[in-house]
Amino acid sequence: MENKNELKKIVKEKYAQIAAKKNSESCCDNYSCCAEDVDYSNLQDDYTGEAGYMPDADLGLGCGIPTKHAGIKEGDVVVDLGSGAGNDAFVACAIVGAKGKVIGIDMTEEMIRKAETNKSKLGYDNVFFKLGDIENIPLEDNIADVVISNCVLNLVPDKRKAFAEIYRILKPGAHFCVSDIVSTGEMTEEFKKSAELYAGCVSGAIPEKEYLKIIEDTCFKKIEIKTSKKIELPDELLKKYLDEKESANFKKSSVGLRSITVTAYK
Repeated sequence: MENKNELKKIVKEKYAQIAAKKNSESCCDNYSCCAEDVDYSNLQDDYTGEAGYMPDADLGLGCGIPTKHAGIKEGDVVVDLGSGAGNDAFVACAIVGAKGKVIGIDMTEEMIRKAETNKSKLGYDNVFFKLGDIENIPLEDNIADVVISNCVLNLVPDKRKAFAEIYRILKPGAHFCVSDIVSTGEMTEEFKKSAELYAGCVSGAIPEKEYLKIIEDTCFKKIEIKTSKKIELPDELLKKYLDEKESANFKKSSVGLRSITVTAYK
């Protein structure tokens, strides 16, 4: 597996390509995990009908709807990590109202530009997008009432640092709600060695127990999984990265992927 800086570069380049495309025709623009000619539609949840939903901001990069379970209130300050084109930020803005504020953080310049374009169409003056790294969030301590994230932390090489940063920016007693991809066992080395799969969130997933332990070790309390959904890896993906024997062994193993939405309090 590549080192952390190389992985970040790969992720950044891939998501810059996604942001640059207006009309999506490839799976990379429609589904969170990007692998050419692979359908990942079972990851994406339907935002249609959510207040504040803007189709232009929905690049199909999520694996849940964290705003549904985040307990966001009117007047809250919400920070959206990996805000992309602004989809979850705009949904959150509809909840916090004019008295609240939403700050989106993304490490890809192209995504920030796309989000700002969408914001200008909506005319919001209480939504802000900042270029930044989730492992070093460019915000002061104790600023957020709620932190949300949608299928992004699995892309972060140092998840402990990411959750420590979430803890730092939350107000005392505040909470986060993130949707993410976890595994139900250790991914095979064949999967882990693929940087493209990492950028697509497959080999970047860690076991659910390890994921929750990181949250606990960061001193978060009242950890709760709000939703959990099994993700079936399509045969196209297995054929792309595994030979016939490896694919058969993988299917027989206990390893799998789940989309979870989890909350916890500072």
